[in-house]
Parts: sequence; C-alpha cells; structure tokens
Amino acid sequence: MNPTRTNARSSRPRRTEGPAFGSTAGSRRGARFGSPAPARSGGTGRSGGHGRRRAAVQGEFAPPKTVTPALPAVEAFADLDMPAQLLATLTGQGVSVPFPIQGATLPNTLAGRDALGRGRTGSGKTLAFGLALLARTAGQRAEPRQPLALVLVPTRELAQQVTDALTPYARSVRLRLATVVGGMSIGRQANALRGGAEVVVATPGRLKDLIDRGDCRLNQVAITVLDEADQMADMGFMPQVTALLDQVRPEGQRMLFSATLDRNVDLLVRRYLTDPVVHSVDPSAGAVTTMEHHVLHVHGADKHRTTTEIAAREGRVIMFLDTKHAVDRLTQDLLASGVRAAALHGGKSQPQRTRTLAQFKTGHVTVLVATNVAARGIHVDDLDLVVNIDPPTDHKDYLHRGGRTARAGESGSVVTLVTPSQRRDMTRLMTAAGIVPQTTQVRPGEEALSRITGAQAPSGIPVTITAPAPERRQRSTSSRGRRSPASAARRMTARQTSFDAAA
Repeated sequence: MNPTRTNARSSRPRRTEGPAFGSTAGSRRGARFGSPAPARSGGTGRSGGHGRRRAAVQGEFAPPKTVTPALPAVEAFADLDMPAQLLATLTGQGVSVPFPIQGATLPNTLAGRDALGRGRTGSGKTLAFGLALLARTAGQRAEPRQPLALVLVPTRELAQQVTDALTPYARSVRLRLATVVGGMSIGRQANALRGGAEVVVATPGRLKDLIDRGDCRLNQVAITVLDEADQMADMGFMPQVTALLDQVRPEGQRMLFSATLDRNVDLLVRRYLTDPVVHSVDPSAGAVTTMEHHVLHVHGADKHRTTTEIAAREGRVIMFLDTKHAVDRLTQDLLASGVRAAALHGGKSQPQRTRTLAQFKTGHVTVLVATNVAARGIHVDDLDLVVNIDPPTDHKDYLHRGGRTARAGESGSVVTLVTPSQRRDMTRLMTAAGIVPQTTQVRPGEEALSRITGAQAPSGIPVTITAPAPERRQRSTSSRGRRSPASAARRMTARQTSFDAAA
C-alpha cells in the first residue's frame, strides 16, 4: 500500500465549516484558520442513571465538512484490506470485532484519508489509528534518522501505552518502533533513530530536542497521528506541535484522535487536515452509561480520615490531588496507616514512574496517588474507582481523570470529595462537563461512604513498598565467565537495535 496520495493538498478546495457533532445546524463558510464557531446551546437531557450526559460541553467547534463521502463501516477486521500478518496478530490477541471507532475509521484511513475521530478513553482509538499507520507503512524501510510515520502524544505515560499496544502488530510486519520521550536517556533514543525506525512515538519536546541535535529529520514522514491533541494544546505544546507538523511531508496523511475536541484544536484541524473523515463515537464529554459520578460532601476536618478509609477498600483505586507535595504527603500517610500506596507525579524519574505503574497494574500496590500526569495515557484493567481528593479546576481534567475507569465497556465510579467552600465551583464544573452526579453528605465510618466507595477502616500497621525481586536465570557453571560467539553476536545486535527494547 502506498502511503503517499497522488493529489497534493495545495490543489484541493478551501475547506468549509460544517455542523458540530450531532448538530443539525447548517454549515457556514469560514476562513482557513476560522474564527471559533459559537458554543452550542444545551441539548436534550437524558433521564435515569447517575452520571448521564445532560448537555453539550461548552467550547465545541464545528469540524470541517467532509467533501468526499466516507466508506462504510465494517463489522469485522477480516473485512478490511490489511496485511495478513496484522490480521493474524489480531486473532492471536483475541481481537476479532472492531470497536465502533475502529470499524468506522479504518476503511477510510487504510485508503489514505485524513481522519478526525473523537471517542472516550478506552474506546479503541490506539488501534484505530495504529492499524492504519502500520498497514500503510508495511514493506518499507526507514533510512537512519528518517522515520516514515509519527505519533505525537502529550505525556510519557501515553507514549508508553501507545508503544505497548502497537508493538506486537509492528513486529508482525517487521516495522521498527522508537519511543522518544523526556525523562529517559536521550542518547539511547538518538541511537535508535540512527539505527533506523519506521515508526516514532514521541512527545513534542523531546522530539524537538533530537531534531535540533541532528538525530532526526521528519521530511520522510508520510503518516502523522496526533493523539490527545487537546491536552497538548492545554499544556502549551501547540507551538511545538505546529512546528513539527510543518516539517513532515505536506502531501502526507494526518489523523487526529482525541477524547475531547474543542476550540483548542481548531487550528490544527483547519490547518493540517484535508477533507477528513469525521467520526464521533461518543459525546465529547466522554461520559458513559456504565460510569457513575458521585459528589461526596465532607467537612474539612473529616477529609483526611475519609480519604484513608476509601484508600483501605478492597481492590485498586486511583486518587488525584493537585500538587506533587500533596501526593507525596498523602502517600506517606497511607503507608503509615497500612495502605499499600505509591506516588506518581512529574517529579518522579521515568524509571520510577514505570515501576510504580507496573506495581499498580499487578496489584503489588493497591492505591495510586497521582497528579494529573496520570489523567491520560494510563490503562489498568478492572479499575472500578477513581477518587478526586482535590476537585479538578477544569471539566476536561475531570473527564479524563474519570476516564481511567469504565474502560472498554466495563463499569466504574468517579467520586469527588467536596468541602463546603468548594461546592459552588464543583456545581459549575459538572455543568460544563454535562454531568449530573449523585450528591451525598458523608462522614467517616458511615454506611453511605462504604456503600458508594467500599471504604473501610485501615489496619493501622505500617507497610513498606519494595520493588519485586527480578527473576534471575540460572547459568551453568561451565559457561560462567565466558561468552559464546553466538551470545556476543546477539549482544551486538541488541546494542544496534536498542530501540526495540524501548518499544
């Protein structure tokens, strides 16, 4: 499959603005960079169930109108024009039926169309863009420092999640992945790029550093993906993102996938996507019917004890706070109370963050205490509770924090502890998010707190979290102190392809 389309972007007609997702309003013509479309007025509410979406999120923009009709969705991966190796790997992974966003976008992205997709976290966006990227890059070989495909993400955690998800599929079609993120050895990442990597998964800042060093050039990138572009905009990465996009092949394919689409990504859509297939599998709020939203009114004096009892529940929980200092302090308090807790925030090194996430996923740690660094890019199976110890100040942060639970059709609850002085702000935030929560006044030790969160009294016996001892392979005494020629060759190959370890 040839990733380069024949008709250049410059020959295509200027795009026009169309109706917002789910809107029946007529389209209106706009400038290329377009002034933002007016926010939609409130929609029809839903009845029944806690946490159902009530109104459209403020700040929506009208996506560009699709000129070329989209290809119909498929109901099975076998119906797609993909390499047999990818289909076999899907089968081996136990995946046969695509998620809605995959079935809708893949027929078009495999054909080289630009795509603008919105789906809540856990809806399958990674394979939606990843399979198309790998299928259209398969059979090609990258020159040193010149990748052929690029996935831009806002955080290290999301970069690692994308890499982990795509690695078995990339290997099946013999494509080399390199992960380029801050907080890890830039020398190793430069070596991976110099050795040749067809696909690069990167955060904007570190990729820019490698380009400035002369270790990477984007002039051969024919497929570019922006994953969670709205968070990149919120984090102030927009100048870096646009500078990187200006370096890739102008006639190449671009895909933008996100859990929320608002005016912050308007510039990216109108400047870099040409006649995209537009698909929204979920409301922009990302709220789902399998997710319950609870606001627990607590007195300030009770908040710490309430938090500790929730943390002592059976099963895992992610707890969000605003600052690194608060995360570290709560983690130490929980450990002293007998709760197996670990901290995750931007002040931790990447190896520390990776180890903590691994311990949480395996159950070695039952409480992950985190800042917003964990709000996106973290997938943990069977996580049924997220707790906002500090309520977020932005509705998108709330939605993405909550998106760590109720993933891939599972159920879960999002609980926010709110003191009297925070109630008004929380009401505004929920309105902006389009969420109608269940509100309950709680005290430590009460039945209502236990019923909603599973809270219980902690053991009070301090615990210490240690890293699990790595398994060590036994070596025969006859080989001790010597390396066979085959072993030496394997080590040399491993050095030359160090990016495979990062993948």
